[in-house]
Amino acid sequence: MTSNTEAFDYWIRNDFKQMNTALEQLYFAQDDRNNVDGLGDDIKARLLEEGRTHIGALLEEGNTDEGFDSQFDLLGNVGFYMAACRRHELTNPANERKSPLVEASALAMQLGATLGMIPRFSSAHLETHNRAEEGVYKSFTYLDDERIFINYNTRAVFAYIRAAEALLHTLPLGVSHSVTFDLLVAARDALADVARFNDELFEKLDVDRFFYCVRPYYKPHKVGLHEYRGANAGDFAGINVIDLLLGLCRADDPYYSQLLVDKFLFMRPEDQLVLRDCMRRKSLLDSFLAGLEASGDSPWFRKNAAMFLEVCDAHGASAIQHHEKLVQKFIETPAVGAGVEDRDGLTASGPPLPVLLKSLRKLADLRAAAERNDIPSRYREIRRIRQALV
Repeated sequence: MTSNTEAFDYWIRNDFKQMNTALEQLYFAQDDRNNVDGLGDDIKARLLEEGRTHIGALLEEGNTDEGFDSQFDLLGNVGFYMAACRRHELTNPANERKSPLVEASALAMQLGATLGMIPRFSSAHLETHNRAEEGVYKSFTYLDDERIFINYNTRAVFAYIRAAEALLHTLPLGVSHSVTFDLLVAARDALADVARFNDELFEKLDVDRFFYCVRPYYKPHKVGLHEYRGANAGDFAGINVIDLLLGLCRADDPYYSQLLVDKFLFMRPEDQLVLRDCMRRKSLLDSFLAGLEASGDSPWFRKNAAMFLEVCDAHGASAIQHHEKLVQKFIETPAVGAGVEDRDGLTASGPPLPVLLKSLRKLADLRAAAERNDIPSRYREIRRIRQALV
């Protein structure tokens, strides 16, 4: 890191967090916790100017040859600053032709173009690539509930990655290999960890603190002329690798392929490569269906196919759990209770909440192989394998 990069990183880890925390306490003490106008204007002005000063120094320096990791980390810091300005209504895409954060937009676009990513922070900056110093990683605030949210999202993401890696290792072995059974067990157990982490998050995270003080940092905002959706905890390859390799979702489904297209640039380049490769692979479901035709009574098929179904069940259960417990408790219910369910910018993805909920339900049902005729669910194919094992 250069001295300017280090100074900006120190500011993000300290003063930036302090200012955001102070503003959140002011907002949360009101009757209308959605209101940010006329509160902490001196703090907002300081945050805006101090961030601009740090970023201006970096632009002057021309920080373009520090290596991928350093540039990725710097993009995250610029992204945190821009997201905080959006949260505090120092910028709002609904009222702007282009972002008023001129210096931040310039640096973010330079870094994003160099890295092959969107020019704003992504979930990896808070989760899988968030370096801790003296046990403290980067966040927007010092609030306990933001720490809980990041901790459990990070744990769940790594559990999904473990499951995805286990499934990837089955590809060169084939579905009849004895070690494929072991890999399927590893995938199932990792997905069980996802469900456990989701349950713990459900119990520990405070609904109001999340809805009013954590969620707003994930809003869409403009960088230069273009508006970018907020970061999403699902912006990593692992969960889609699982979808595709299990065969529960397919790359030739227009709905699902659009989802992949929308998230590619929110992922690190190595994740993009893994996911692109998986899009052309034959799924385990299709391989087991072929095995059913040729060797349905063989011991290898009965053993490995049974474990494959357990993996599918675990993946579907965590998807339904996320939709019916976490999304409902922490987004849908408080939004309806506050009467803001139709408000623009409520969701990280951008569309109105009812539209997002419908899309999330569809995705959860695909992952669960639900019995639906209006989506390309693999319910019938999964049922064929179940019946063959009875």
